[in-house]
Amino acid sequence: MALIHPEFTIGIEEEYLLVDRDSMALAEAPEALMDECKAQLEDQVSPEFLNCQIEIGTKVCRNVAEAREDLKRLRSTVSACAAKHNLAPIAASCHPFADWRDQKHTDKERYNHLAGDLAGVVRRMLICGMHVHVGIDPPDRRVDLMNQLSYFLPHLLALSCSSPFWQGQDTGLSCYRLTVFDNLPRTGLPPRMESFGEFERSVQALVDLDVIEDSSKIWWDLRPSHQFPTLETRICDVQPRLEDALTLAAIIQAIARMLWRLAVKNQRWRIYDRFLIAENRWRAQRYGVREGLIDFGLAEIIPMGDLVEELIEILQEDARFFESTSELENAREMLRTGSSAGRQRQAYSDALHAEDDQDHAMRAVVRHLIEEFHADL
Repeated sequence: MALIHPEFTIGIEEEYLLVDRDSMALAEAPEALMDECKAQLEDQVSPEFLNCQIEIGTKVCRNVAEAREDLKRLRSTVSACAAKHNLAPIAASCHPFADWRDQKHTDKERYNHLAGDLAGVVRRMLICGMHVHVGIDPPDRRVDLMNQLSYFLPHLLALSCSSPFWQGQDTGLSCYRLTVFDNLPRTGLPPRMESFGEFERSVQALVDLDVIEDSSKIWWDLRPSHQFPTLETRICDVQPRLEDALTLAAIIQAIARMLWRLAVKNQRWRIYDRFLIAENRWRAQRYGVREGLIDFGLAEIIPMGDLVEELIEILQEDARFFESTSELENAREMLRTGSSAGRQRQAYSDALHAEDDQDHAMRAVVRHLIEEFHADL
């Protein structure tokens, strides 16, 4: 009997913040801007929870080469439409100096319900993320791979960190976004599930109690998608640089196939307790790529450079299959230049040294983010 190879198609969703090109402050998306984007991108663009946000989603793509063209088109279109209103998008998970108290949520039934249901917690949701879908069938395989892929979530987070500042202060964290998001219910690392049926029964228990309407209200770092036959990785901060977003997507797609290759040989990646994975998640959130993660097999803290080399080695076969070897190996360049969190801190430090003015330095960080967003378009 021939082995059925899952398609492992990918889709990328990104959330952007809109800023005024003069003040660098957050700005609400005018209705005309959304109309213009919709006219060109149709259902690939939508408003987000806050009026200052906009969300895009690629089409279903076979690999990152296809995703690159679509993502570049989406980013370019949003940028061009925003420019007509003296606005610019930035792809960072937190705005460096905005105050969440000044923001208004989008007047839409889903978001009105969220605002009422989650009260003061959701008001602080001035954050943006990047989600990567990988097509995996059958559903039980999706859940089996979810259990194993959870091990790699801290690695992905460390590479992706883009939220060091919050309300004009350096938080000391590389990813402040998760400290906000984790206040919501049904977030964090996914629990271990034995089957897709167990997942469905758990969701249905909350649906029957009218606690949630469906599984779209489960916001784990990794989850079976409610809408698509995919495994959705949600751990990553959104990426200022297009190529870095594609590298993360390539890694996720390759990990999924690598784990599938193990499964068809009756092998698997070792599953560690959530308590241990959560420690690595915290290390990634705090330090990004500057410090290592714990290798529980070796019982050592391993530098991120060594971990990235290990990832590249074990994913070579899968990257070749998807023709994404160059994107996978770009992880080395991400390490060399540092995560966005480090580059933002450097932009702040350089501006502060030149002008000795904190407000000017914060605006310089936003200008830096605008430049990175447009560098590959």
